[in-house]
Amino acid sequence: MTGQRIDGIEVSNAVKEILSRAVTHLKSEGLVPCLATVLIGDDPASATYVKNKHSACEKIGIKTKDHKLSSETTQDQLNQIIDNLNQNKDVHGILVQLPLPKHLDEFATVSRISPIKDVDCLTPQNVGLLAIGKSILKPCTPSGIMEMFYYYKIELEGKNVVLINRSNLVGKPLYHLLLQNNATVTTCHSKTKNLKEICQAADIVITGVGDRTKFTLTSDIIKKDSIVIDVAISRQDGKLVGDADFDDVIQKASFVTPVPGGVGPMTVAMLLKNTVTAASLNKEIVS
Repeated sequence: MTGQRIDGIEVSNAVKEILSRAVTHLKSEGLVPCLATVLIGDDPASATYVKNKHSACEKIGIKTKDHKLSSETTQDQLNQIIDNLNQNKDVHGILVQLPLPKHLDEFATVSRISPIKDVDCLTPQNVGLLAIGKSILKPCTPSGIMEMFYYYKIELEGKNVVLINRSNLVGKPLYHLLLQNNATVTTCHSKTKNLKEICQAADIVITGVGDRTKFTLTSDIIKKDSIVIDVAISRQDGKLVGDADFDDVIQKASFVTPVPGGVGPMTVAMLLKNTVTAASLNKEIVS
């Protein structure tokens, strides 16, 4: 028997359906949820990501404000735009597309966003709240992974989870979310020794290396009936791939996310959820 493919598109559509109803309700209360995006420079991938986020917002009724800035934009100019968006009562979510041009300070930029409008959950305040289990806005990719667990009724309590990622965007926040759901979590990275043996003891492996030349998750690395969540995305022979050899791994695992069509759609869905939540906070609907 082969394992079950976790359909990120199906789960994201279920989330969007609920959000669409929430947006309709907010509009009936006189509030139109609004996401403002800031894109600096002309990186094609970043431009595509922002375009997709705007399209997703439009489909469920979220208003968007698009700020496209020159790659020559200074830190002071960027700070002023963020300050203006912070003060704009019609804007509920602010997203500065990363990575930034090298001359700009990513930490200073993200830290300047108002925590109640921080839909990426990257400000120090929201990172701290997440760590102590008090956050309302949660990082999009990690919370999207959690949503998939809930949707497929995958129990986390008491499970041994191995994370192969320690980034601020995925690994670190996901560690806290898993821990808050009573999983036992091991975080691995490029310096981890005996990675294969660690993964073979895991009930759930969540991988996000993003470079097939350095790491490929194959069936011999996991134990039978384990669960594999593939966060990575890269190109190989012109195709989008993750860390996992999907066709191989699904012969042994109980659940596997594909790439594309797995975690990716969930990241966008949770961005929409954070924007609606931020608007609700503005309306004092959420305490």
